[in-house]
Amino acid sequence: MTLGRTLAVGLLGLTGSVVEVEAHLAAALPAFVLVGLPDASLAEARDRVRAAVGSSGLTWPNRRVTVNLTPAGVPKSGPGFDLAVAVAVLAASGLLDARRAARTVHLGELGLDGRLRPVRGVLPAVAAAVAAGWPDVVVPVADVPEATLVPGARVVGCASLAAVVARHGGQVAVPDVAPVPPSRRTASGGTSRGDLSDVLGQHEARWAVEVAAAGAHHLLLLGPPGAGKTMLASRLPGVLPDLDEADAVEVTGVHSVAGVFDPDGGLLRRPPFEDPHHTATAASIVGGGSGTPRPGAASRAHRGVLFLDEAPEFRTAVLQTLRQPLEHGELVIHRAAGAARYPARFQLVLAANPCPCGQAYGQGLGCGCTSGDRRRYLGRLDGPLLDRVDVQVEVPPVRPGTLGRDAESTADVAERVGAARTAQRSRWRGTPWRVNSEVPGRALRDLLRPDPGLLAEVDTAVEQGRLTLRGADRALRLAWTVADLAGRDAPTRPDVDAGVALRSRGRAGL
Repeated sequence: MTLGRTLAVGLLGLTGSVVEVEAHLAAALPAFVLVGLPDASLAEARDRVRAAVGSSGLTWPNRRVTVNLTPAGVPKSGPGFDLAVAVAVLAASGLLDARRAARTVHLGELGLDGRLRPVRGVLPAVAAAVAAGWPDVVVPVADVPEATLVPGARVVGCASLAAVVARHGGQVAVPDVAPVPPSRRTASGGTSRGDLSDVLGQHEARWAVEVAAAGAHHLLLLGPPGAGKTMLASRLPGVLPDLDEADAVEVTGVHSVAGVFDPDGGLLRRPPFEDPHHTATAASIVGGGSGTPRPGAASRAHRGVLFLDEAPEFRTAVLQTLRQPLEHGELVIHRAAGAARYPARFQLVLAANPCPCGQAYGQGLGCGCTSGDRRRYLGRLDGPLLDRVDVQVEVPPVRPGTLGRDAESTADVAERVGAARTAQRSRWRGTPWRVNSEVPGRALRDLLRPDPGLLAEVDTAVEQGRLTLRGADRALRLAWTVADLAGRDAPTRPDVDAGVALRSRGRAGL
């Protein structure tokens, strides 16, 4: 037989496409040609595959070998095609059962010694294979825990190319080699850092965090150093409810493609928490890189929290890149070969000092900054970005009299947040929305039509310039969330007033 086939999966973003790998042997001068729109990293598979075949005790065909990746118009990248290329060539050489190989998806990188090495993106790749009707998948041993997370997948783990050949009926000695261990053990934080009871005082700021958690609203904390802004932000994930099954699979897929998923713990059930340093580049926040772009911190924070501490210290270009995901809940990264889409529906939490030195609070007696310095500093958080942040509150210094008082724990607040989220799911069942922060203002206003007087405070704030029209919609969302936390079916006048206050209270320092 001179033609062998098998299957692999190509990923562009989280979208996987089943790729047929064909190998043809021709009676011509020996050569190895790889076609089908491979990138540079995939083109290097020729050397890895040939060396791995020889190291496995198999004979490389002394012919012209042409490997085609179909469909040819879909870009392919990465070393995850190595195993499929090797299996197709060996099937064409008659060294294994070609029929079994043609019905199996092969994922994995080959070492020069013939061992299989783990690759990124196994979860979405296996899910794409199963969805396309190809449930039989061979992966490196280290990727088995991740691949078996996909329902319906029949996963086989192999430590070497020789083990794969033997499984497909080939006559080869299988060496007793240790599997290559997984190298990705730098999973992003997904749990709360401490308990809310650690935050002393700051009752208004704690209330703002609770409202933000209940409705999945974006949050700005403005105050001097040491007031507790970072503590409040880092404890926000702890009061969020667990991810449901669909969200857990999607979030885990993003972390798998990013190479930061540890499969030993199963699907990621807790909302992720990302807190990049203010020196981060735009590519590290929204994703990028040469070839197929990787997800950045914004996508890794999907269904969780993206915390930008010292937000005015971030580059303006970095902050501007957040407008698209804040508005649409996804990031589209364009490259010449195509566009990669990553989900990015996160809660943005910004923390900022009132001035460069941080002492411009109260009478500002300890502040040495000029009024121009303060305007330029806070001006980096421009209007279009802040207009998309629902909750904006000031965090003043903690008064000494509050240090000895007991504060509510994360568990207590999480119980109320969970009840509010349940009420929102019930209200918006049958619609594209799940939480109040996703609902357009028109739908919220329609529910309040029987009592238009409720919106008097919102109309006044718009007329006075304290709120834009977008800000008015976001204040209404907050009003519904406040009502949900109180167990009411609809917001009252005090709830609307509270929504306007949460929306505009931090504006005094901006």
